[in-house]
Parts: sequence; C-alpha cells; structure tokens
Amino acid sequence: MPTCDRNRKVRRTTIALLISIAWVAHADVDKRVERLLARMTLEEKLGQLTQLGAGQPEFSAAVGLVGSVLYTTGAAETNELQRATLAKSRLEIPILFGFDVIHGYRTIFPIPLAMASTWDPALGELAAHIAATEARAAGIRWTFAPMVDIARDPRWGRIAEGAGEDPFLGAAMAAAYVRGFQGNDLSAPDSVLACAKHYAAYGAAEGGRDYGPVEMSEATLREVYLPPFHAAVDAGTGTLMAAFNSLNRVPATANRHLLDDILRREWKFRGFVVSDYAGVTEMIDHGIAATPQEAARKAITAGLDMAMWDNSFATLAQEVRAGRLPESVVDQAVRRVLRAKFRVGLFADPYTDEKRAAAVTLTKEHRDAARRIAQRSMILLKNEGALLPLPKSGKTIAVVGPFADSKADMLGPWSGSGKPEETVSVMEGIRSVTAVSQAMESADLIVAVLGEEREISGEAASRASLDLPDDQQRLLQSLVASGKPVVLVVMSGRPLTISWAAEHVAAIVQAWFLGSEGGNAIADVLFGDINPSGKLPVTVPRTVGQVPIYYAHLPSGRPAKPGDKYTNKYADTPIGPLYPFGFGLSYTRFEYSNLKLSAPSMTMNDRLTVSAEIRNAGNRAGEEIVQFYINDPVASVSRPVKELKGFQRLALAPGEVKRVEFTVTRQQLEFWSDRGWLAEPGRFNIWIGPNSVDGLQGSFELLH
Repeated sequence: MPTCDRNRKVRRTTIALLISIAWVAHADVDKRVERLLARMTLEEKLGQLTQLGAGQPEFSAAVGLVGSVLYTTGAAETNELQRATLAKSRLEIPILFGFDVIHGYRTIFPIPLAMASTWDPALGELAAHIAATEARAAGIRWTFAPMVDIARDPRWGRIAEGAGEDPFLGAAMAAAYVRGFQGNDLSAPDSVLACAKHYAAYGAAEGGRDYGPVEMSEATLREVYLPPFHAAVDAGTGTLMAAFNSLNRVPATANRHLLDDILRREWKFRGFVVSDYAGVTEMIDHGIAATPQEAARKAITAGLDMAMWDNSFATLAQEVRAGRLPESVVDQAVRRVLRAKFRVGLFADPYTDEKRAAAVTLTKEHRDAARRIAQRSMILLKNEGALLPLPKSGKTIAVVGPFADSKADMLGPWSGSGKPEETVSVMEGIRSVTAVSQAMESADLIVAVLGEEREISGEAASRASLDLPDDQQRLLQSLVASGKPVVLVVMSGRPLTISWAAEHVAAIVQAWFLGSEGGNAIADVLFGDINPSGKLPVTVPRTVGQVPIYYAHLPSGRPAKPGDKYTNKYADTPIGPLYPFGFGLSYTRFEYSNLKLSAPSMTMNDRLTVSAEIRNAGNRAGEEIVQFYINDPVASVSRPVKELKGFQRLALAPGEVKRVEFTVTRQQLEFWSDRGWLAEPGRFNIWIGPNSVDGLQGSFELLH
C-alpha cells in the first residue's frame, strides 16, 4: 500500500476512534445527568437555570439553588462561595462561575477587532488559550466569549468586540477562539467553557444604536450573520448567548426560529443557551410579554436554557404547577446545563488551586505572546515618502496627544482583570527605543497618538459621529501646520473617519487598543523592528454619512460612475470608502502575477484550483496577507459584487517569489434560496489580491 494511502487510513482510523471515545464520554455524562435529574425538585431544577451575581439580594436567599454566578473572580473568592453553596445544596450541585474574558484575563491582548486585523486565526487561538489558562486559575470555568457578531456599521460600539464585517473571516476567527478557550478537554486546568454571542444579528442594530431592533431577510441572516455562529458550533462551543435585539420583531431571547429550528434542529447543537443581562424581563419592554412570568415562559419554551441576572426563571414554578408549562421543557434545559457542568469537571473537582494563579498569570511567556500579536494587529494606512520606519538615533522625536501616555485606554473595553499599571503606554514603548522630547518646537518629527477613549467603545457606546474629537482635530492640524513630519497613531475601537488626516498627514498607523504590551508593539512597528502586515477587517468610511458601508454590497442597476449624476453614489463625497476592506501597507512592496486556474470549468462535485505568484519586490523581508474573492455575476437573485472565500499569510524575503493556491468547491458558490442552499451553473469571477479592490482577475464556468 502506498505511504499516502496508509497515512490516510491511519488518519481515518484515528478520527473514528476519537469519535467513538467522545460518544462513550457523552453517553456516560448523559447517564449521570439523568440520575441526578430524577432526584431534583422543581425548585432545584429552576435554580440550575438561574444565573445571579453574588451580591444580589436574590442570591443571598437562594444559596444552594442557583446554578451559576457571574462577576466573582479569584480562586479564594470562588472557593469560598463554592463551599457555601455545596454546604447548602441538597444534591451538592456546584456553581458554574462565569466572567467576561473577552480579550484576555490579566494579560490583555488586542481587542478582537484588532485581533482580526492579523488575519491569523492561530494567533486568536493562542490568545484565547492564554486567557483561558489565567481565568481558570482564578476560578472561572465559563467565559462570555467569543463575540462573533458581524458588524457593518462602525457607529455600533461593540464592533470593537468582533472580527468586523466579513462572515468568512469572522467564521475563521470564531472557530479559533472556541478552540483556544476550550482546548481538547473542558476539565483541564487551562480550559474554560466558551460562549458564542450574541445570537443573532445583534451587529445589525438599526442605526448602529446598541440594543436596537433588526429587520433582515432570511438570506442575509443565513449568508452574513449566522456563519460565524455555525463555525463556533462546529468547533464545539459549549454555550451560546441570546442577543438583546429583536430579529424580525421577535426578541432573540424567545426566538424559536433561532434557538430551536436553526441551532438545535439544523446544527445539532447540544450545549445550552443563556440570555444576556436581564434579557428575559426586557421582553416586557420589547412588547411581547406583560409580566416576568410570561416572558420567562416564552423564553424557555422557545429554547432558552438559563436566565442571566433577572431571576425570571424562578417564577416558572407557578407556570408549571398551573399547567401552562410542561415540566419536560424545564427538564430539557436542566439536562443541558448539568451536562456542561459534568463536562467542565465541576462535579469531580469544584474548587480551584489557590496557589496556581501566581504561576500562570501575566508571565513573560504570556506578555511576549501579547506583544507578538499586537505587532501583527496594526495596519499601516499611509507612508508618504517612506517616513516610516523612524530612525532610532539622530532625530529628536516628540510624542504628543491624549493617548500618548495613557495605559488605561490601551487596555480597551472589556479588559477582564487587566490593570493599567501592568500596561505599556506608547510613550514608554518609544522611550525604550530612543529619547523622547515633549517640546514640539525642538523636535525633528512628531508622533501624534489620537483616537477615542476606551469608554466610548464597546457596549452602550454607539456614536453618531466617527470623527476625531474637535480638540484632537485642531491639535492634529496645528502639528501639520508646523511643517514637521507627523506620524499619526490612531487608537480606537472602531474605524474613524480620518479623511483630513489621510490627505494631510504623512504616515498613519491604525493601532486599535492593543492591550498589555501595546506600547512596546507600537514602538516595534514605528522603528522597523517589525514590518507591519495587518489588513483591515472592516471598511473605513470617508464620512459617517456613508454608513453602513461594506465591500460585499449588492450591485445596483445604476452603478456609481464619476461625473454621471444619475448613478448610485453621494453627491457630496467621492465614490467609495477612504480605505477598503482588506487594505494594509508594508515597508516593502508585493507584486502579484501569473494567475492560473487548474481548469476553465468545474462540475458541481468537482474542485478547481486558483493560484498566483507573489513577489517581494522591495528590500525588506515582509509578510503579505493574500486574499481570494469570488463573484457570481448572473444568478436567479442579485449576488454581492465580491465575497471573501480564502486568505493566506505569506512570509517573503526580498526578491523571493511564492505561488499561493486556493481551492474552489461547490459550497463556496452557494447562496440561500427558498429551497435552501443552492449553487447555480454559470460563469463566476475570481480575484487574488492584496485587498478587496485590487488584484488579478479571472473566471471559470460551473457546470451541471
């Protein structure tokens, strides 16, 4: 037998063995769950479906019944609360401690939007694994992450917490985070239960206003907003969180189409779903329930398993006893919660080693990883006259701006238990390389660190304007007017409308909020120790009036044309974005050539290979993120002008050439129709390029 065939057989055998082991493990857990469930009272069952804060009055009255606690951290604190709970729990059912570990616990990594700018899922997986290790040592078994919402409106503050506007990139990052948080064994000391949120379409809130309603077609839901959630489920996420918003007039918290039809029946999800903070009782304000009891009944009947904070599920005992809610519905939710507790090892070991945290938290290894990821998260947007990289000596550099020496802002929103005093500011990072002058008059060049405070990114931080604040804009204009070269470093949790800067400032780096090692990473890029390689995971608008703006838009019958009034454009701003999706410069140049297709056509069951050569045409080593796009120009319904279907990171030495290859399958050509997923025969366009606008173009035919 040839070696390749033997290897394939070994892999198949190994996979089959792992699957059989997993099924045996699940079967054993299920038996234990059923034995425990049979002994539980109705109140004990509903307690397992309730999550409260340890400081809530309701919790004090229900110690021993409550299934989960949020916001309590630290091994000593969680152990103390666990002991008190087990002492009062008739069946000794332990608490599941949850916490918002979004982009790090104590070692803080770049915000997820910045992480997506690396276009490197392996780095996202690494960051999540380190976060899980530190959080688990602090007694946390469950994180409310990753946030995998697609966001095409940067007015929405929570764009900072996700991977941007594209479902393909978003799905890749979602799966990576789940793998990183959970690992191969949920009971391991470096694993926490993941929670893909906010299910679903939360990122499409009307007007970019947080918590707002969403109206969208089933096709848009399936093709754009659900793929990252499906990827998280396929990667094994143990839980999902229902979104605050209503979707097509039904709150996600009680949306049977989302929670049952799609999640459980189609995707075969076996974990449990938790509401967002007080999401059940908020259905009263949504206008679909008159009382907490009615809201709770509608939520659990639709498929919600646990209520966060509002204690609404405690009212369900009355609903069951009045015959308005079958106890079997409650039992099904309890099964899912107990199954998760067994899987994370709570019954085997409900406590945390109080000495372990010091050994695994904020270690040099973790900080080095945070710095490495931050280096690759930055995007070089402009570099006129090769101003960057800066010289390490011979020039006097002034570092100015409200975020030049800010440590707290560098952490970004939802920064876990990160501490400003453990964070490196931009000023500190640059000072570690060269002398810094505060006097702009005597400086040879200026580094201006501008953007937005971390408090106006993240939840409840929607903005009607995406401009720099007026005082920062005036400062920037005065710096440029001085005649000295200016490097603008933008710290933000969303793309900002920096059109004036793009026209007048020599060099611009989009730095986002980079976490614990942000200042060092920025210095690494500014002084050339690292060649920037990040690419935009979102489109940057020229003005807020263009929003929502995204590359994968539907075509118009009158495509935008310069000089033609009656076409699809604005009259008072140039056509297109300030910077397109996928854009990012380097300190070297990359050339694309020799596009090849393995065949001019493919059948529905075939595969087709598309490749191109990438050459480093500069004099520095660098990394290029090569992107692959597809378009279906003629179909039974209008299709996006381009869709990302692949990407690869290439490291190239000066003058080096590599051929990059992408595979086309039927699945990549499908769209949602009234008959389900469908691929139609016809011609397809393809591009391989450095962003969503530029690149080499070809085409092929899809046959029956």
